[in-house]
Amino acid sequence: MSDAAFSAWIGRTEETHDTLSGTLLERIAATFGEPTPAPGEALPPLWHWCFFQEAVAESGLGGDGHPARGGFLPPAEGRNRMWAGGRFEFFEPLRAGSEASRVTSILNVEEKHGRTGALLFVTLRHDYFQGGRLALREEQDIVYREPSPPKTSSGEPLVAGDWREAVTPSSTLLFRYSAVTFNGHRIHYDWPYATEGEGYAGLVVHGPLIATLNLRAFCRTNPQARLRHFAYRGLRPLIAPQPFEVGGRIVAPGRAELWAGDQAGLAQRAEVEFE
Repeated sequence: MSDAAFSAWIGRTEETHDTLSGTLLERIAATFGEPTPAPGEALPPLWHWCFFQEAVAESGLGGDGHPARGGFLPPAEGRNRMWAGGRFEFFEPLRAGSEASRVTSILNVEEKHGRTGALLFVTLRHDYFQGGRLALREEQDIVYREPSPPKTSSGEPLVAGDWREAVTPSSTLLFRYSAVTFNGHRIHYDWPYATEGEGYAGLVVHGPLIATLNLRAFCRTNPQARLRHFAYRGLRPLIAPQPFEVGGRIVAPGRAELWAGDQAGLAQRAEVEFE
């Protein structure tokens, strides 16, 4: 498809409504081993990813388990999808038990050519509202790549930080996170598909799950910090059940660097701005 054809998707919008229900929050809390927010309490950072998910019937899914392409998002048949990273602005917390809405816009669609072939980059903006107020703004980067061997190392070793937490990504954790986010991508729970279909060494740890654990570790170490901005970028996949760690350090007043990785080096980088 030509760049002009892809550009036809830029500017498309859709709106989704959801209730941040206690039942789903109980399941998210169980997945993370955290207490369940009571009605009116703030959701922990990035738990919103478990809401606003379209309930697509199995007949409407592609071979990879994602919704078939060519609807709201542009077609990218024959390519593997990756959630490459994103950026956040935090205005006020989303609160448990109340209705909320998400307005999604396609900001950009661009095809590039790298060492592994053609890459289609799609940038989305999600605006989250509750009580008529903008609570959270997110930009999400999705990459569709031609089939090629996944990266096994970033070439960047882990560094010492001010804090670090160990994570063992069990298949149960991956299954539960897929369930609470209604994520059908088979690389996270279907071992034959992950290894034979997309060429990974095993089940792939979700990029958003890594980001959530990374930001949680920051908040645990800096409980008084008020989040203002958060940005993260995937460098390579992490494979379950290989243990990894999340960690970080304060680099300036109101600014921290975060990362996640294992013995093969860094897998995700992130930055936080806070008050």
